Amino acid sequence: MTQPTTQSGSGLVPTVGQTVGPFFHDALPWPGDRHLVAPGDAGAVRLAGRVLDGEGAPVPDALVELWQAGADGRPATAPGSLRRDGHTFTGFGRCATDEEGWWSFTTLPPVTPRGGAVAYVSLAVFARGLLDRLLTRAYLPGTPVDGTSGDGVLDGVAADRRATLVMAADDPGYRFDVRLQGEGETVFLCWPRDPRAGGR
Repeated sequence: MTQPTTQSGSGLVPTVGQTVGPFFHDALPWPGDRHLVAPGDAGAVRLAGRVLDGEGAPVPDALVELWQAGADGRPATAPGSLRRDGHTFTGFGRCATDEEGWWSFTTLPPVTPRGGAVAYVSLAVFARGLLDRLLTRAYLPGTPVDGTSGDGVLDGVAADRRATLVMAADDPGYRFDVRLQGEGETVFLCWPRDPRAGGR
């Protein structure tokens, strides 16, 4: 085995580079983070899915964040976190995936944001091996994918890939799998949005 050599004149020995972290499961989740509203509340729905890699295998150490408008279509402006007084709806939640890649949120049904054309929620995915978060949207089942939705983001995606942005009905709510690459790869978006870039 070859011994490492010192850097010229410094007396320092270089070490092998390696990735440490990210430690999503240790640092970011908090109790109740995936419940934007209390489970069992009237009108509450479940939005769930899996994070899958290019081979279709589950990603067990990813983190999914959700943002959505309030029931009136406006961004939620309630101060504080979900821990402050139980379940103040802030429009934000966070969920770590389990060993099978599953994540889920208890939340309000998605609504059309003020000034928007169709209802959706925004999602971000963090995972080992990603240098930056991945951003996407999940539109309600039945949202037109023929370019006539009126939503500039959805209609701007290549026709054969729009369906990757639409949730499936899954009583008592919706399912949305995030495929990081490969067949059926989810469309990921640039933010701030470069009009020349579209989805990536």
